[in-house]
Amino acid sequence: MKEELTQEERGRLIAEHYKAIIELLGEDPEREGLVKSPERIARAMQFLVSGYGKSAAEKLQSALFEENYGGSERVILVKGIEFYSMCEHHMLPFFGKVHIGYIPDTKVVGLSKLARLVEVYARRLQLQERMTQEILDAFVENVPNHGAIVMVEARHLCMQMRGVQKQGAVTTTYLYTGKFKEESKRREFFEMLNAPSIQGEESRV
Repeated sequence: MKEELTQEERGRLIAEHYKAIIELLGEDPEREGLVKSPERIARAMQFLVSGYGKSAAEKLQSALFEENYGGSERVILVKGIEFYSMCEHHMLPFFGKVHIGYIPDTKVVGLSKLARLVEVYARRLQLQERMTQEILDAFVENVPNHGAIVMVEARHLCMQMRGVQKQGAVTTTYLYTGKFKEESKRREFFEMLNAPSIQGEESRV
């Protein structure tokens, strides 16, 4: 798509294509219930892939704070960050939770920025495996740390709504760097992850 197009112009073009798709699927795009659907779908799709216009580095670097948190051994964990993304293979949603742990060096990052980081990459046409890697890489590159670990647990509607139609399947991916290469540190992460939350035991996805 040409860079000079405005968001409004992009939306209009997307809507035109969706109107054609509705007709090709055998429906009447001029029917009362569908006449405004192309515009609605266009706005929804622009929101769902809005991560392309956002910078992970900018989000993370805007909230770094000098803090000595137990030297180079203590783990900080933010668990249960909800996300919704679109599978690039079928353009159907996959959704779940991201858990991010890290061992800080000289600075800590504002906790809300980890949720912002997830949004940058979730709001794109994605693969869960790639998203896991992108979140980890962006964190490691922008936050001083002795190690980081990212775990993603998700349900994929391309498995539930079509194809094999398996409703209970959950896909888990995780990657790590630095001190999390040590088994003891990974064990500490998973023990923290499985500990009851302040509101009691919570489900994974």
